[in-house]
Amino acid sequence: MSKHKFWGQITETLMGYAADQKYNIPNFSEQEVEIFLGSEFDEDGDEIDTPPDQTSLDEYADTFSAFLNNLPNVLLTIKAQGFERYQRLYAPYYEHEQKSGKAPLNIDTAEKHFEYMRDMLQIRVEDNQTIIIPIRYQLDTEHGIEIRLENNEITSISGIGES
Repeated sequence: MSKHKFWGQITETLMGYAADQKYNIPNFSEQEVEIFLGSEFDEDGDEIDTPPDQTSLDEYADTFSAFLNNLPNVLLTIKAQGFERYQRLYAPYYEHEQKSGKAPLNIDTAEKHFEYMRDMLQIRVEDNQTIIIPIRYQLDTEHGIEIRLENNEITSISGIGES
């Protein structure tokens, strides 16, 4: 495989092409995460078997660097929109003992809710300044959460594979 000044060695994995080094995402992930470069599948749903070229790797590095540089603002938005999603989809169950059969979780702020969203599985950097972050959501491990950002703006927060 190829080597890149930012990403280091690029290797082919079962999930596509990945940077050799892992990254710690400050104030978000509790562990280092693997970074995948480019889409895993093409428009027809077939696995992509051509590694990203140097130009694409440079663009992915710029996208990822911009994400890290803007992380405090991105995190505020992730927390707010993640909490809104919780209130809409999960709070009617988790905050009512008669529905869940358990004591309410008392998740009443974006900060409290964010603690359930910190298990980042990996990051995928794609074309068009797109970053996809699947998360093992502690309140719904079956579906998880997937955050899709384009140019550091959230375009969707949904279940994994739904964005």
